[in-house]
Amino acid sequence: MAVVAVVWGLDQLTKALALDRLVEGEPVELVPGVLDLYLLRNPGAAFSLATGVTWVLTLVAVAVVVAVAVLARRLGSWAWALALGLLLGGALGNLTDRLLREPGFGVGHVVDFLRLPRWPVFNLADSSIVVAAVLVVVLSFRGIGVDGRREGAEQLEAERPSPSPSPSPGEVDRRG
Repeated sequence: MAVVAVVWGLDQLTKALALDRLVEGEPVELVPGVLDLYLLRNPGAAFSLATGVTWVLTLVAVAVVVAVAVLARRLGSWAWALALGLLLGGALGNLTDRLLREPGFGVGHVVDFLRLPRWPVFNLADSSIVVAAVLVVVLSFRGIGVDGRREGAEQLEAERPSPSPSPSPGEVDRRG
């Protein structure tokens, strides 16, 4: 829950600062040739996809929040807790924009303000979602389940030869 609160809080704080201090369409160079601050209100998803169906993106965000909340009840892995916390915090950050920002409830535009060369403008919530996706892929490839169990661990244990019984204290080893 702490990861969710930190991600959501930082996302909303940085968006408020961007709205307060940046002028839309006027870039502020942070790292020359690498990173600009560039205020943009985005009605769509990444790469300006689905700009005409903002309400669908809102429903998708709600579905992600519900799915993560349900999945979180099975958590038994700190790595999965981190991944799902990042995903939930990011989804809530952008969902907050969709629900509360102009032009209206459910169709609000997401505040984006970070720009890399040849990449769409994004925000901290987007970054959190991407990092979460990478963690989910890594955990899945490593066979670590949400509950913390390793996939196939039971099968490996069953295939492992059982150790030979040790002689009891009174038994004499006559192999020799």
